[in-house]
Amino acid sequence: MVTSKRKQVAEQAGVSEATVSRVMNGIGPIKEETKRKVLEAAEALGYFPNAIAKSFVTQRSGNIGVSLPSVPNVRLFSTYYFSEILSGIGFEVQKHGYGLLLQFREWEGKPDFALPFHTRKIDASLILGVRMGGAEEEAAAELEREGMPFCLIGSRGSSPSFSAVDADHCEGTGKAVRHLVEQGFRRLAFVNGPLVYSNSVDRQQGFEAEIKRQGLDVADVLYLEGNYSRSSGLELAAQLYAQRDRFDAIVAGNDRMGIGIVQGLKERGMLAGNDYGIVGCDDSDASKILEPPLTTVRVPFFEMGRAAASRILEGLKSGEARLEPFHETLPTELIIRESSLKAR
Repeated sequence: MVTSKRKQVAEQAGVSEATVSRVMNGIGPIKEETKRKVLEAAEALGYFPNAIAKSFVTQRSGNIGVSLPSVPNVRLFSTYYFSEILSGIGFEVQKHGYGLLLQFREWEGKPDFALPFHTRKIDASLILGVRMGGAEEEAAAELEREGMPFCLIGSRGSSPSFSAVDADHCEGTGKAVRHLVEQGFRRLAFVNGPLVYSNSVDRQQGFEAEIKRQGLDVADVLYLEGNYSRSSGLELAAQLYAQRDRFDAIVAGNDRMGIGIVQGLKERGMLAGNDYGIVGCDDSDASKILEPPLTTVRVPFFEMGRAAASRILEGLKSGEARLEPFHETLPTELIIRESSLKAR
């Protein structure tokens, strides 16, 4: 019974039950010596009537923070990338008995990643969608200087001292190029995302390295850049159509752009898997139901979320004052469907 346990705490600490209640709920001025006796007795007897009281004793909130960008005109939770990573994080956090605190940061300006640590809302932070070389990295560097545990997911950042979990995008994009060349395609277009994201940089490096390995000329590649949205793929389809003599296959930086390209070119009379081949990236649910189904590089987003949360939680459990940075890169897999199979 809660009441009897509170009475035991009061007796062991040599105070009244009312004083125990005030200490455990953080109410009113209380002498430090009295607070110490009550908290020690509560810890010894396992008396934590609420989260606030527990945090007094453990000096922890019991929450892991997840920082997400508030992207204009993007329904964040309908985006496969974010929803799958969050599912993986949630699975692991719940397994360890922690809570999850979602935090949205403005697209422009410098985020304050440290504030929820200072206000004891979180014990560690998992940060998604960080752009390289800007205000977000500056804010992450401040966390590092203060010794606050955090991990970037889906981005490695510019600093090797940032903990990060991501997929092997170089390997994945290389597989896409190799598959298209094996199918007989020789003139490739590459539709990438913004190079402020490390995974965009990795995809470009993987693409160009495999182009060279296949004996093709990087100078002949048609490069276009979108913003990872389907609408940007639709818009770029007009440019692709205008330069259709320069490519017979396309590698897209993600499925959303790839789907927009397929739809936009179809409106202009060009059919994927017939007039050209195309490979996306993510293996989103939409890639399976597109007509024709989209060949894609499977990125293990769920597993990335689990891995980052697991490593952070293990670090917290160890009790180390400052967690050593860690880096984990998960493998990708090419999922072959009709969009990239050259018509015979």
